[in-house]
Amino acid sequence: MTDAAIEHVNITVSDPAKTVQMLCEIFGWRVRWEGPSKMGGRTVHVGTEKDYLAVYTYDAVQKTQNSSYSVTGGLNHVGVVVDDLEAVEARVKAAGHEPFNHGEYEPGRRFYFKDHDGIEFEVVSYQ
Repeated sequence: MTDAAIEHVNITVSDPAKTVQMLCEIFGWRVRWEGPSKMGGRTVHVGTEKDYLAVYTYDAVQKTQNSSYSVTGGLNHVGVVVDDLEAVEARVKAAGHEPFNHGEYEPGRRFYFKDHDGIEFEVVSYQ
């Protein structure tokens, strides 16, 4: 068996530029690539040298009213590991998002927030 790692996750958003700006401000990420996507939209790869989110949209994108936790195949949240949980939480608040569901568990601490599209992010620290 070979070692495997997640290289990227592709998420559909309403405004790639707005989402990318938020992710860069909160997590210190950078744009790795951007260009046209299938179905006439746009994709931006934002993250680190090792991994990234593909932030995708197209003209006919629709917002769902369903909770992803109750839909088979739904994206429940994107987990991001950080060194300084408090500093990242301050940046989340400065970006206009409300952290919730704070918790401590073995071996770390975490909180969640939702972006302007309702995509949920879990921010976790093992420090």
